[in-house]
Amino acid sequence: MSARFKLAVSYAGFLVVASALLLAVVWVFLLRYVPEQVNTPGGFVPGRRDLVRAFAPKAALVLAAVLVFGLAGGWFLAGRMLSPLRRIGAAARLAADGSLSHRIRLPGRRDEFRDLADVFDAMLAQLEAHTAEQRRFAANASHELRTPLAISRTLLDVASHDPDPDVDALVTRLRQVNTRAVELTEALLLLARADRGSFSSEPVDLSLLVDEAVETSLPLAERRGVELDAGGDAAWASGSAALLLPMVTNLVQNALVHNLPGGGAVRVRTEARPDVAVLLVENTGAVLPPEVVGTLTEPFQRGAERVRDDEHAGVGLGLAIVRSVVRAHHGNLDLAPRPGGGLRITAELPAARPS
Repeated sequence: MSARFKLAVSYAGFLVVASALLLAVVWVFLLRYVPEQVNTPGGFVPGRRDLVRAFAPKAALVLAAVLVFGLAGGWFLAGRMLSPLRRIGAAARLAADGSLSHRIRLPGRRDEFRDLADVFDAMLAQLEAHTAEQRRFAANASHELRTPLAISRTLLDVASHDPDPDVDALVTRLRQVNTRAVELTEALLLLARADRGSFSSEPVDLSLLVDEAVETSLPLAERRGVELDAGGDAAWASGSAALLLPMVTNLVQNALVHNLPGGGAVRVRTEARPDVAVLLVENTGAVLPPEVVGTLTEPFQRGAERVRDDEHAGVGLGLAIVRSVVRAHHGNLDLAPRPGGGLRITAELPAARPS
């Protein structure tokens, strides 16, 4: 049975029961006080039996009419009440068929059905945006992975037709191309893990992660002539150290790579606030327009032109990984251009009690 039929039967049953109770009240509080038979010399006076004999058929007809009226009225009312669910169901079927652009936009006053429809519309909007982002990411990832494979095939084709190939140079070049492909694959796996949010949380001191990331990045800073300054207080965040360390490392190395060579600077600070642990990374560099800053966390998006070496050419996923890790930890990431050039990145993560 459909929900509409069940509601109609429920309405009709409620009316019949209410009518029967009303008749029972009439019997209990009225008819039972009438004598069984009244004998009067002046004429006929109906007794209880006479009243029951006359009242019972009419009461049965009334109950039947109430039943029919309840079924018809219940069917109509149930249809009106369930019409928003039909619209929501139609939108769900369209979404199941792959159409995520459809919206319910239920009119009328705000009630439970309107709230459900609004939540469903918001879910469709998020799914549409997420699906578009995943498709764009897959297309960019396939393009980025195709490049090193195409370079490797070209190098091998050229070497196969060269009567006197330089094997050492070929091996060196293939190793560089393979290293970039491995780095890209590892970055893609890390990004997918952060997007899934499949990790256990524990107290993590961001200042210790900063120390480790700075120690790892010091050779790069020395080669590029960039001053690297790190400090701050102990900032305990709730999260996964296995994801937060790559996040901090990506921020530091991104600040070094997108910088002014031979005179640039990177400043890293941690701060503990009542509800959040804050990580601040800012660097000098080219002046970035605000519209460019808004796209830097997209996969394979690069900002202003930078001076890069082959070892740290980057795969275009650094800030995308940072955004996914912060989002997986229910934190907040803010990117803002510095007035004199460069970028200021602030990551806020839920605070935790010190371990």
